Amino acid sequence: MTTSKSEQSIWRPVASGIAIRVRLTPRAQRDAVDGLEETPEGPALKARVRAIPESGAANEALERLVADWLGVPKSTVEVTAGGKSRLKTVTVAGSSDSLASRLTAKLAEIGGAKPKRNA
Repeated sequence: MTTSKSEQSIWRPVASGIAIRVRLTPRAQRDAVDGLEETPEGPALKARVRAIPESGAANEALERLVADWLGVPKSTVEVTAGGKSRLKTVTVAGSSDSLASRLTAKLAEIGGAKPKRNA
């Protein structure tokens, strides 16, 4: 498995799988993963959901989106940090090597290998 520095810096292995840095935009027109975006903390997966950021609805929508996008069960995906922030950590349980390969392949599909600067 080969990953670029940008790709690898958005995720890190954890005991249960991988943790992914995500920049979430709620109240979007559609649910989507749009590649990578540069943030003050470093590159992050850029995601948007239709849900509003109230009562955890946007976090739940993000968990469903990441699970569908990576092709893993929703029960393996959890927002573990940044619950009330746009910049979140999403943990995906499973084999870190397998999940990293899936993440890299999905980013290649959407052309997300290079982070986009926040305007």
